[in-house]
Amino acid sequence: MTTPRIVLVHGGFVDGSGWQGVHALLKNDGYDVAVVQNPTISLDGDAAATRRVIDAGEGPVVLVGHSYGGVVISEAGTHADVAALVYIAAFAPDKGESVNSLIADPPPGAPVPPILPPVDGFLYLDRERFHAAFAADLPAGQAAFMADSQVPWGVGALSGAVAEPAWRVKPSWYLVAADDRMIPPPAQRAMAERAGSTVSETSGSHAVYVSDPAAVAAVIVQAAAAVR
Repeated sequence: MTTPRIVLVHGGFVDGSGWQGVHALLKNDGYDVAVVQNPTISLDGDAAATRRVIDAGEGPVVLVGHSYGGVVISEAGTHADVAALVYIAAFAPDKGESVNSLIADPPPGAPVPPILPPVDGFLYLDRERFHAAFAADLPAGQAAFMADSQVPWGVGALSGAVAEPAWRVKPSWYLVAADDRMIPPPAQRAMAERAGSTVSETSGSHAVYVSDPAAVAAVIVQAAAAVR
């Protein structure tokens, strides 16, 4: 029985360093873990970056995506080495869907992410509202650092549509962040149900992968155990 590798894919406005706590827990459990650094300029570019990391190792992979990273793993997860998908408070688009199409019709009363107008084709979150919107369960200082170190998110990445969603042919798991103010929890539950994912839920902000790495790692380990 082969222990699968774990490949972690970050979302928009952040980089792969947010996975540090999850990475440490998985490494302590004996997993081979790699973290993708997405350019977040286009979906095609991010899917290619993810495939390069998959190709750099051997054996089956559990591919994990947070937020926009869920779009990336839905696109890149058709790779032959990917055995399972794990969505962490993530978009799980169907064929032809993109971030833009998934956020076009928010449910009534849903919080609106404080995304500023694009500048030179890139998006940022309002730094003053970052803590409440993205990382409400993190200390103020840590959230402020994340706000100040934002990675510009290319508008082209939001319009990138998934060609053949991997969740239609691969088993998936989904962790809902019940206190998320970026992707409404009802939308998370609906996408998870549509994908036929094994669903769990925890209290946590959109930054649950940073604030509660144990809950996130537990779901990843569950997926890894199921496909060993």
